[in-house]
Amino acid sequence: MICEKIQLWEDNEHGFIETYIPNNSEEIKYDKKRPTIIVCPGGAFLATTDREAEPVAMRFVAQGYNAIVLRYNTYFGKKVMDRKNPPKGNDKSAYPQPLFDIAKAMLIVRENAENWLVDNDKIVLCGFSAGGNVVANLGVHWQDELLKEKFNVDSELFKPNAIIIGYGVTDHMAMKKGVSTNNEGAKKFAVLANKAAFGKEYPSDEELMNASPATYVSEKVPPTFIWHTADDSVVYVTNSLNFASKLSEHKVPYELHIFETGVHGLSLCDETTAARAEDMNHGCKIWFDLAIKWLKKHDIKL
Repeated sequence: MICEKIQLWEDNEHGFIETYIPNNSEEIKYDKKRPTIIVCPGGAFLATTDREAEPVAMRFVAQGYNAIVLRYNTYFGKKVMDRKNPPKGNDKSAYPQPLFDIAKAMLIVRENAENWLVDNDKIVLCGFSAGGNVVANLGVHWQDELLKEKFNVDSELFKPNAIIIGYGVTDHMAMKKGVSTNNEGAKKFAVLANKAAFGKEYPSDEELMNASPATYVSEKVPPTFIWHTADDSVVYVTNSLNFASKLSEHKVPYELHIFETGVHGLSLCDETTAARAEDMNHGCKIWFDLAIKWLKKHDIKL
């Protein structure tokens, strides 16, 4: 397997990708181009969790995909274990930097298409929580002048062929409305997450809407698979419901699964990604198989 760490930017060590590319064995004589998935872990824009990174990538590799984990710019880079002595924050974590990061990751995948046997017509984005925001933002903005001017390349190079969003932050206004005024812990966490995502603790409604993929849904958004749990107390299910409603309005093909119950951050919902007993959720773990079937329906397969 080709496992590499590739920096996205020369002047920024926070953004990089990790590759999980199956070897092209002469014994197997395998030379068929493969679908490729870019996995974007969540972490409240403060870090990118390992629970939604390599295990998810390897699950897709087992299905015949190339897998790339994107460690987009976040405020701390890694999970802070000592919250009393946090490291200095990364001032490049604010939007639109994560959008630029995933766009750059897409270009790197295409640049290495020959060596990695990438099928350029079968590139999928899969994001969780804050990572869901990152992939959805590329899904709605791939054709924009913002990216074309930033990279000076054809917009089609940024276009994903499909998107998978797990309990994603797709509507910052829904997040703002959902924070209880009686929950001091939730309010403090929201302020810190805002600092990471917007560069300020109290962004305006205009800034919240500008960074919300739901604001910019159009008929140009690729087919989208969404899953969430109805009682998610961290990223409210209204994010997925609102985004799906917008997709429906613009006649974008989509599939939406709302499971009745499950904590936030379930990832694969089994032993491979569980940090707590409640991360094991047999009712929700079928999302992966459902997503694979959906991708095959859209001919994104070997």
